[in-house]
Amino acid sequence: MKKYIIVPLAAVFLLTAGVFIYIGNYYHAAEDAMALVDTPTADIHLTVDEEGRMIFEPATEAETGIIFYPGGKVQAESYAPLLNTLAEEGILTVLVPMPANLAVLDVDAADGITARYGSVEDWYMAGHSLGGSMAASYLADHAEDYDGLILLGAYSTADLSATDLAVLSVFGSEDTVMNRRKYDENKPNLPSDFTDLLVGGIE
Repeated sequence: MKKYIIVPLAAVFLLTAGVFIYIGNYYHAAEDAMALVDTPTADIHLTVDEEGRMIFEPATEAETGIIFYPGGKVQAESYAPLLNTLAEEGILTVLVPMPANLAVLDVDAADGITARYGSVEDWYMAGHSLGGSMAASYLADHAEDYDGLILLGAYSTADLSATDLAVLSVFGSEDTVMNRRKYDENKPNLPSDFTDLLVGGIE
């Protein structure tokens, strides 16, 4: 009788421990990124809303907004330098932390953000790696509310080919994480006029 109780309990314990170890092993934000979260550059106003989302607001009223999903197992603050730079260019940027640093656990995290900023006319979803794929999946059900998608080292498994979205896909020539075979296989899911940009080499 003890065997039938102990074995399942041990399996549950090992599975739970494995999940916690997996979640706890992630890419931490660099010191300069954390410094920007604490003190953005001049004229950039950073607020954190009740959901923990970090909003980088430019000095002037923004007409363009970007909602950013972080890569899998990457601390959200890692992207603060990128979003701060975009804000310096007059773009309102929203960095969305994910549960356990996995965007797949909250694909709809962008819900309600655009409604808060009536002055923003053009909205884009963006994301890195897993975050980019989940941003694309989100747009599959909300394409009419957005103007485009920016993929960083990511590909879309959702079919966006029939949408009017402007899509920019950027990846590095030395990227050893993204699966290039799957990237190429999923290109048909994007609009035919999407921009494919390789950084650091020649395709």
